[in-house]
Amino acid sequence: MRIVSVILIGLISLTQFPLWCGHSSWLHVRELQKQLAAQKKKNNVLKINNEQIAGEVRDLQGGTAAIEERARYEMGMIKDDEIFVQFVSPNALECVGTVNVINHIL
Repeated sequence: MRIVSVILIGLISLTQFPLWCGHSSWLHVRELQKQLAAQKKKNNVLKINNEQIAGEVRDLQGGTAAIEERARYEMGMIKDDEIFVQFVSPNALECVGTVNVINHIL
């Protein structure tokens, strides 16, 4: 009876070892699940970014409105028959004056 008990304990130990310490142990599976969740999150961010870029490409290929908008905002371009008007808040003038005073002192 004692030999049977030792053999059964040995067999149970042999079957449990891979579950706790082997390549497909529950610790390893848990770590892989965390890595998978992080990668899915990165993929979703990249997918959104790709969709935005694809939308910009479609806009640029489809007409001149997107190109004109970029030229206006990024490069400050205006049409020949337009007048450029810029409104500056009083707070912005105070900040610019302070920066000029600091630069003059330095």
